[in-house]
Amino acid sequence: MKFRIAIILFLFPSFLFAQESNSELWEKANNFYTTEEYQQAVSVYEQILHNGEESAKLYFNLGNAYYKTGDVNNAILNYERAKVLAPQDEDIEFNLKIANQFVVTKIEELPQPFFLRWRTSVANKYPADTWAIISVSAFLLFLFLLGFFFFSRSVAVKRLGFWIGIVAIVFSGFTFSLAAQQKKKINTRDHAIVFCPRVTVKSSPSETGTDLFLIYEGLKIQVTDSLSNWKEIKLADGNQGWLPDSCIVKI
Repeated sequence: MKFRIAIILFLFPSFLFAQESNSELWEKANNFYTTEEYQQAVSVYEQILHNGEESAKLYFNLGNAYYKTGDVNNAILNYERAKVLAPQDEDIEFNLKIANQFVVTKIEELPQPFFLRWRTSVANKYPADTWAIISVSAFLLFLFLLGFFFFSRSVAVKRLGFWIGIVAIVFSGFTFSLAAQQKKKINTRDHAIVFCPRVTVKSSPSETGTDLFLIYEGLKIQVTDSLSNWKEIKLADGNQGWLPDSCIVKI
């Protein structure tokens, strides 16, 4: 017991110091950005990331600082990372669109069925944690109404509780699936940004593979497979091929 207490007393001040250190770093980075010392701001924001802190706000600020230095690739990368954590944030979406104007490769996305587009649009209204809270709340409402159904003596109350309970449990299941979808985005991270100024996509994971098409830096791609130091990628227009993994950075 004494040993455990000693460990806690040893770690607790260190934790407080790290928290204070990150707080000071935030203030320092924001001051650098305000005074237009953007490269210094980038360095300090990166240090905060290195300390283990991760948030949409941090990635957004880092993306802004990179954009101001003229590093559009890293700006897009960090905006995309911010968007994964806060898909509903309009500022992130707006700045990402501005940065994407500098991407040479223009892709026409394959049309999706209406239901999938609608589902994605709804899911992006909130992050995973918010959808999970909504799902649990709907399930608790279902349990409450279930109690009404079993213990109420009024037939009208039983009927009302039954139908509202059905709606609540269906809604809980739907919002749970949205939470799972958003959580999968965070955990999978199967998209990446191209960092090579210009790269040829191959038909196979080899330099001797057939040249398929050219893509340029800043483009967002999906990683579908991996073999040695090669990645199979898929574009939004459906085209697929292989790239050296040194040419991409995962979101």
